[in-house]
Amino acid sequence: MAPVATVKIEDMPSIDGYTEELMAELQKPLSKAPGLGSDEKSEIKGLYEQADGQNLTAPIINLFSRLLDMRRQEKGCSGDFGISEDKLQQLAIKHQQIDEHMVSVGGRLARALPIAGEANSRVEEYLAQKDQVAPSGIEKWEQIQENTARIMSELKMNDDDWNSFQGQIRHAIDSVATLSKLIDLPEDVLESIARVTKSYRMRLTPYYTSLIMPGVINDPIMLQSVPTGEMIENAGIEIPPVAADHSPARLIDQFYPRVLTIKVTNMCAMYCTHCLRLAHIGRKDHTYSKEAYNEALEYIRNNEQVRDVLITGGDAFVLPNSMLKWLLEELDKIDHIKIKRLGTRIPVTAPMRVNEELLDILEESSDKKPIRVVTQINTAQEITPVSRDAFRRISKRTFTVLNQAVLLKGINDTRTKMWKLCETVQEAYVRPYYIFNCSHRNPQFSHFRVPLEVGRDIVESMYGNISGDAIPRYIATAGGKIPLHRSNVVKLEDDNYTLRKPWNGEEAEYPDADPKVYARELFAFSR
Repeated sequence: MAPVATVKIEDMPSIDGYTEELMAELQKPLSKAPGLGSDEKSEIKGLYEQADGQNLTAPIINLFSRLLDMRRQEKGCSGDFGISEDKLQQLAIKHQQIDEHMVSVGGRLARALPIAGEANSRVEEYLAQKDQVAPSGIEKWEQIQENTARIMSELKMNDDDWNSFQGQIRHAIDSVATLSKLIDLPEDVLESIARVTKSYRMRLTPYYTSLIMPGVINDPIMLQSVPTGEMIENAGIEIPPVAADHSPARLIDQFYPRVLTIKVTNMCAMYCTHCLRLAHIGRKDHTYSKEAYNEALEYIRNNEQVRDVLITGGDAFVLPNSMLKWLLEELDKIDHIKIKRLGTRIPVTAPMRVNEELLDILEESSDKKPIRVVTQINTAQEITPVSRDAFRRISKRTFTVLNQAVLLKGINDTRTKMWKLCETVQEAYVRPYYIFNCSHRNPQFSHFRVPLEVGRDIVESMYGNISGDAIPRYIATAGGKIPLHRSNVVKLEDDNYTLRKPWNGEEAEYPDADPKVYARELFAFSR
């Protein structure tokens, strides 16, 4: 047993107000005769002996907590258990001396533990339902493996086909006839899909198809990859695509003075039903000539204010390794380019594309100037052991991996679904960065749009409930990215702000900096 701390009276620190209030409550006389049994007296005696005989804080808290329970149940005050005020005070001081931060018994028991308990209660509902309401691909992995075997058999794919990017693209599902063999859908739904695919492309990799859960109506993977009748029914006067008003040079989009985008291909491994660049997809896959890329690069070379270039498309990882390597090398040669970004959904749609050659290219370029990989994950179901491993390996070779989710009806438009998405993404070596409100530019997917207030409620609810760096910024695209967070500054009165806690609505006073002090020109070493 560790040596017992000896408390000298002259060394005793004073107890704080929280502890004084606690001790006063413990010693307050009962309104009726004590109702104590021998078992309860024996229990308290044992707790006191542990608290007095050990150099630990927990036994002291256990004793005070049980005494408090007894007092509030009108069973007995501390004196009824033979524990005097002096003994209580010595234990309180002992707790404060043992604790590395001199936390008091009253502070821990009457303040900290109830606050922690209230915080824990806020997430009880989420923890109870998250794995049922929003299961990840990791939790569904057994079913996904069953789906994989069935799909491989139907498409006559071998292991080499399945585990290679070329095999995934070669066997991609782009017809209703093939889709109907892999997913059990009613005839009228298949007819509706066939009608839509006359106007809009459909392509799912076999891997992404394996993530669709059999028998689940509006499965979040299927909603993102299989077009539905609304895309035809919603079609109206389409707002001109972004390229029409923000393309100052070939293949370039530019909204901001120091950041621009090179759209290097129209090709993706899987075409999303909510794609912002719906108008650019076309009917055939294209990568472009070096002549076209050089025109884009020349624009960048001639604009020295640009420091950050996003390579996207389509999907940047669809480019052949040799072409991606060349583009990155050309950007690394431009002195004023300091940051490169690569936009890709490949790690969740065809993670087998992330091979060692690609990783070596990323690492080599990131060693020269930082590379950020920017992906889009919209449901926890997209994170499987395979995609998580792809992100893990990418994160070891690049500056960071960021997620830009899109808020979509039926996919991630509840607190539980979005919280689970953000936590699962973070656990997969990816930083939740943005949540985009689904675009208004394309009426074809207006059925996916979610009201701003719903989105704001979801994002604000994360504060104080999940890790801070798992909380993304809520954004709308309207000629640039516009933040949509509510203001938590309620009012300013007499240099004091009232702030609102977004997780529970409580208000807190917050004194502002003294404007007169701030206005002093001479301060610190210049005084």
